[in-house]
Amino acid sequence: MARMFRVLGFFTLTIGLMAFAGDLIEMALLFFLQTAFFVILGYLKFTERTYILLFWAYMIVTFTGFSYWTVFVMGKPL
Repeated sequence: MARMFRVLGFFTLTIGLMAFAGDLIEMALLFFLQTAFFVILGYLKFTERTYILLFWAYMIVTFTGFSYWTVFVMGKPL
């Protein structure tokens, strides 16, 4: 399970580098922070249950933030 967090770190790094190449600096920084988060967690050697709970917490925070942003910040399209 720890290896999967390192794999998530690899994919978020890849997305961050592509965003950086496309001049999406804010998005790139967000994904670089997620990369650091996943790689650090991947080397902490928690139990599998802890990794699953951390992943669920990450998903809840991410989907809540994404939903808030799309509904209240982006506004309605004209």
